[in-house]
Amino acid sequence: MADNGSYGSRWSSDGRDGDGVLFTNVRILDGTGEYPYTGEVLVQGNRIKSITRGSQRFGRPAGGGATVIDGMGATLMPGLIDAHLHLSWNNAPGIDPIQMMPPEEHILVTAEMAKLVLDAGFTAGRGAAAAKPRLDVVIRNFINQGRLPGPRYTAAGPEITTVGGLGDSAPSHIPHEGLNLGIVVSGPEEVRRTVRTLIKYGVDSIKLNLSGEEITGMRAEDTPMSEEEVAMAVREAKARGLVLAAHARSSESVKQCVRHGIQNIYHASFADEEALDLLEAAKERHFVAPGLAWLIRTARNAEEYGIKPGSRVADLYERELAMAVDTMKKMHRRGIRILIGGDYGFAWTPQGTNARDLEYFVEFLGFSPMEAILAGTRYGGQIMGMGEELGQIREGFLADMLLVDGDPIANVRILQDHTRLLAIMKDGKFHKKPQVQEARRRLTA
Repeated sequence: MADNGSYGSRWSSDGRDGDGVLFTNVRILDGTGEYPYTGEVLVQGNRIKSITRGSQRFGRPAGGGATVIDGMGATLMPGLIDAHLHLSWNNAPGIDPIQMMPPEEHILVTAEMAKLVLDAGFTAGRGAAAAKPRLDVVIRNFINQGRLPGPRYTAAGPEITTVGGLGDSAPSHIPHEGLNLGIVVSGPEEVRRTVRTLIKYGVDSIKLNLSGEEITGMRAEDTPMSEEEVAMAVREAKARGLVLAAHARSSESVKQCVRHGIQNIYHASFADEEALDLLEAAKERHFVAPGLAWLIRTARNAEEYGIKPGSRVADLYERELAMAVDTMKKMHRRGIRILIGGDYGFAWTPQGTNARDLEYFVEFLGFSPMEAILAGTRYGGQIMGMGEELGQIREGFLADMLLVDGDPIANVRILQDHTRLLAIMKDGKFHKKPQVQEARRRLTA
């Protein structure tokens, strides 16, 4: 099948409701690592009922009275999953416009971002931090209730940070907590209260800012949070069954994550050999999402927004990019799970372009297209805590799937072209229905 050109799925139905959807004449890229094969997939309710190799489209399909989607050779694959998603990042040119947006407008923009992400073929995402305490919680709840279109989403609260750390953005002469992107703490008891407050709000995860960030003026290699503060956050969160995540660029912050059992490690650019050894020994308990898009595009594609290539900030990100590429290659060789999720949501990394990560994994990290897709499907199901029912096309799994014009294994970049996403199914329902080329009643045997 060619990488270009246009497919239009034929949709035929016998007019009955509730009998499911049968995808026939498709190449199934199932998210297990197996090379795509021709077959049929029957969806009933919100689950994959059966998978058949080969095609029965000229006889009575296995779906009985199901609505039949003739894929005409298109690829059927799992929906993509972003492991590092900020739905309340509003595609603004910087941090201040995100934090300064009034909450009434911000909740509407967050809903808008959720739809953009789903439109891009991302049917699930792990919330990595919210700009305001309940934005993620409210959006998650409305998505789950079917009141807003958006991906499956695990809600985070604002990042927890130290005085002067990443997220303490209030100027020194106006020490007002409302000006901060994160929640600023000092000492274990303040950490305890903050974690308990976020649990009260209904978050699914707790995120700690364990390292710096160059664009804020704080070195990425700094590690400001004390062991006692980290330990308190972990103890309180785990007591209530919450997942922990960390902004951890520095080597020491990665070691903190391993020592304290923080599952989701974001960035890890500067991890040294000791950190890599620790992480490899505990690789079944951790995920790493490096956020390559943020590094690449901040260094090279943000001139319109005041970050000129060759400037000090751009050079710092070029340096970190080189370190991150080297570190991720080492992690990949060690079998550490590396997932897509590029810190999208700024003007130069807009929501809806999240599939760029797949190309970056291939181009910069040397992943094969299959490995990149697994980083955005099978491993995504695992970081969502749903690895037994999400991220693969398998019988009994949730029916989150994409019908794609072309072969992503031959050209992973086609997943960035929304026009080539012929259909987007989430939870057994079409968010984007296949275009009707031919409508007819299926002949019954």
